[in-house]
Amino acid sequence: MKKGAAGHRGLSRGGPHHVQASGDSLEKELARPILVISRCLGFEACRWNAEVVKDPFVELLVPYVNAVTVCPEVDMGLGIPRDPVHLEDWGDGIRLIQFKKGVDHTDRMRAFSREFLNGLKEVDGFILKARSPSCGSRDVKVFPPGSGDRGAIGKGIGIFAAEVMERFPGLPVETEGRLRNHRIREHFLTRIFLLARFRGAQATGTRGSLVDFHTRHKLMLMAYHQQELRSMGRLVAQAADLPTKDLFTLYRAHLLKAVSRLPRRNSHANVLMHAMGYFSRYLTSREKSHFLTLLERFREGKLPLSAPLAVINSWIVRFGQEYLQSQHYFHPYPEGLMVLDDSGKGRDF
Repeated sequence: MKKGAAGHRGLSRGGPHHVQASGDSLEKELARPILVISRCLGFEACRWNAEVVKDPFVELLVPYVNAVTVCPEVDMGLGIPRDPVHLEDWGDGIRLIQFKKGVDHTDRMRAFSREFLNGLKEVDGFILKARSPSCGSRDVKVFPPGSGDRGAIGKGIGIFAAEVMERFPGLPVETEGRLRNHRIREHFLTRIFLLARFRGAQATGTRGSLVDFHTRHKLMLMAYHQQELRSMGRLVAQAADLPTKDLFTLYRAHLLKAVSRLPRRNSHANVLMHAMGYFSRYLTSREKSHFLTLLERFREGKLPLSAPLAVINSWIVRFGQEYLQSQHYFHPYPEGLMVLDDSGKGRDF
């Protein structure tokens, strides 16, 4: 982790640990996603065994976001190191148990989680520790009561993570493990930077800023969800008839629904074909053939989206196509985050 990126203990226990970027203008600051990230992911040695998890992607991402770090177990009062906790199924619900001592921390964890999450004024997404009984958003081992650390009977969701998803439905919530998958990571980055830009438009508080936001994201929303794109278009068209606050609230609800699921490859291909139409009369037959070959290989899953996107971007520069240049579809997040590493795992989107 780069110097200056980590959270610090000087902040009050139980409150958000903010990692702010310095020297940015307000405009740039509004375009930086606000992320809650598990503190053990490179920020502090706060795991139960006093270890820290070095994650390359989190380290790469931190300079581009405003990070709010959290370790629910430490922040609610458990020490470092500490006896581990796990989830137990008591029949009437899942409990968070420090099994060596037989101490039930469920209610304490839920109370902390609600207090912490209620204290977040703005947030665009979460990166939480995989398989953690507090932070894991899926695939957390669940044990029968009194079983110690053996004999798991199923999988569940960490107590803090469950509160996150209840309190912020529709926001991106991922673990560092799933973000090693290229398509999941690409989807996550697209969403958090999209939501950061929307916060910027909402902070401006004008109908014009919403119109501009919608215009610049038309192709992205076309790839994600055409029905929701039409609904948002109708809202924008009726902007003068609605109070500004209500307009942004309604638009945001449609926006979260629109980008909740990964776009299909065919949807991306249709948008790229649409974009190619802007240049068709200027291209040679060989250029068209080359692009269509790339597009077909992308459809088949043999190339990443970045391959045909790179060709379109080169044509945008070559022909000075201003409308496409304004579309965030072609630059959804900073180029420094466009890494192609892929674990090949995490296919359950």
